[in-house]
Amino acid sequence: MKFLHRSLSLLFIVVCSLSWVTASANSHDDFLECLYSYHPNESSSITQVIYTETNSSYSAVLDSSIRNQRFSTPNTPKPLVIVTPLNISHVQATIHCSKKHGLQIRTRSGGHDFEGLSYVSHVPFVVIDLVNLRSVDVDVENEEAWVQSGATVGEVYYRINERSTNLTFPAAVGRTVGIGGSISGGGDGLLFRKYGLSADNVIDAQLVDANGRVLDRRSMGEDLFWAIRGGGGGSFGIVISWKIKLVHVPSTVTVFSVGRTLEQNATQLLHRWQYVAPNLPNDVYSVVTISTTNASENRTKTVLATFISLFQGGANDFIPLMQERFPELGLVKEDFIEMTWIESLLLLNGASNETSEILLDRSNRYSILPPSFKSKSDYVRKPMPEIALQGLWPQLLEVDEGGIGVHYFIAYGGIMEEISETETPFPHRKGTLYKIYYNIGWLEEESNNSQRYISWMRKLYSYMGPFVSKSPREVYLNYRDLDIGRNNYYGKTSYKQASIWGRKYFKNNFDRLVYVKTKTDPKNFFKHEQSIPPRFH
Repeated sequence: MKFLHRSLSLLFIVVCSLSWVTASANSHDDFLECLYSYHPNESSSITQVIYTETNSSYSAVLDSSIRNQRFSTPNTPKPLVIVTPLNISHVQATIHCSKKHGLQIRTRSGGHDFEGLSYVSHVPFVVIDLVNLRSVDVDVENEEAWVQSGATVGEVYYRINERSTNLTFPAAVGRTVGIGGSISGGGDGLLFRKYGLSADNVIDAQLVDANGRVLDRRSMGEDLFWAIRGGGGGSFGIVISWKIKLVHVPSTVTVFSVGRTLEQNATQLLHRWQYVAPNLPNDVYSVVTISTTNASENRTKTVLATFISLFQGGANDFIPLMQERFPELGLVKEDFIEMTWIESLLLLNGASNETSEILLDRSNRYSILPPSFKSKSDYVRKPMPEIALQGLWPQLLEVDEGGIGVHYFIAYGGIMEEISETETPFPHRKGTLYKIYYNIGWLEEESNNSQRYISWMRKLYSYMGPFVSKSPREVYLNYRDLDIGRNNYYGKTSYKQASIWGRKYFKNNFDRLVYVKTKTDPKNFFKHEQSIPPRFH
C-alpha cells in the first residue's frame, strides 16, 4: 500500500510537471499579449521592462540579484517572464495578466530570500523585480522619508546620510539587502535595541493588492497595515514604497572587535556574554561571530569567538562601561575605535577601505555570505550552560576545508523588551536574550557536495534543540528556512499545515495574519511555499 501511495505521488508530480511545460508554452504568449494590451498607450514603455528567455539580457537580469547560488543551477525552475516595472501601472498590469492566465507571481526586492522564494517557483511563474523602483526621498525637517521597495539597505543609508549625517533608519546590516523584503520580515539591525525594528518605524505604505488597487495606510486599514510590517512578503500584495520614521545618530560612534580562541577561554567568555549583552544600555549593539581558525601556536584548527560591539557615542563613555560590565573580556583602550556612523556601516560590511559610495553598489562584492549556503536561526530565552557550548565546538571543527561554518549570536534586550509582541507580526520581543544565526557556506565548485553541508546544518540544528526557545521553537522570518514546513505546491494548504511553520515565525500572531489574508486575498493569489494562507471554509 505504501509503495502504491508513493508511486501515485510520483505520477502526480510527473503529470504536473508535464502540465507545466504545456501550460508554459501557451501562457507565455498570452501573458505577453495581455501586458501589451493592458495600457495600449504605454505598450512601448512596458516593452522596455519585459525579459523572456529569448531576450539576450534575460540571464543577466535574473542573476543580478541571486544571492545564493544553490538556486542558480541548470535544474532551477526559471520564470517565464521577468518584469522590472518603472511605475505602478506596470505592476498592476503584471498582476492583472498573471491572474488572467494562471501564472504565479514572485516579487524580488534585493534577492536575499534564503530559500530563493523571491525568484524561484515550482509552478509557472513571473518575477516582478523592483530594481527600477528604488527612489529614496528624504524629508530632513520632518525626519521622515519615502523609500521604494527596490532600494537596498545601503542605498537607504547613503541617501539619508547625504542629507543629514545625524539621521538614519534602523535597518539591516548587509548593504545589499532589499529594504522591501527586510521590512516585510521585521528587520533587526545595528539600532534595533535603541529604536526597534525597521517595521516598528514605518508610518505609511503604498501597496498594490490582488485586485490591482493602490492602497495607502488609510485605505488599506490598520489590519493590513499591521500585517505587511513583519508578516512576510508575497502574501498580501506588492508594497511599492514605505514611509519611514528617521532616527538620530551621534556624530561619533565607537566600535570594538576582539577575537578569542578556545585556548583563550572563548567558551567561558561566550557563556558570560549571555548574561552581559542583553542587559547593556540601548545604545549598544553586540554580536559574537563563531568561526574556525588555525591556532597560532601549533596551527591546529580551533574555534574563534569574535566579540563585536557598536556604541552610539564616544570611547570615553564606552570604555568604562565595558570594563565595568564585562571585565572578563580584557578590553583595553586601544581596542576601541571612534568613527562616524556611516564609517561604522562600511566597517561592518567589510568595506572599511572604501568610500561611502560602496553602499550604492548592489553587487555581492564584500558579501559576508559564501556563494552557496544554508541557514537557520534560533531564539534563546535562557543562557546556555557551558557544557552545551562545549558540545557545539566539535561540530564546527568537523566542517571540511570546502565548507565555511559561521554562527552569529546577536544580543536582544533594550527597547525590544518594552514593545508588545503583538505590535507587529514579529513576536520575538520580551524575554529574548539573543538570536542565533547559523550559516554553512561552500564554494561553487563544491556544489556537488551541497547535500552534505545541508545535512551538517540539520544535525547542528537538532543538537541545539534543548537549549533554545520551545513551544514553539522560534525562528526569524528573514532567515527563511523551508525545513520547518511548507505549503502545498498544488492545491490548497490547510490552516493546520501552515500552522506548523507559521507559529515558529509568528507565534500567536499567525492567527491574526490568517484573518487578514482571508479578508484581503481570499482566493490566495499571492502565494508561495511559506505565504500566509486564507482560512478555507
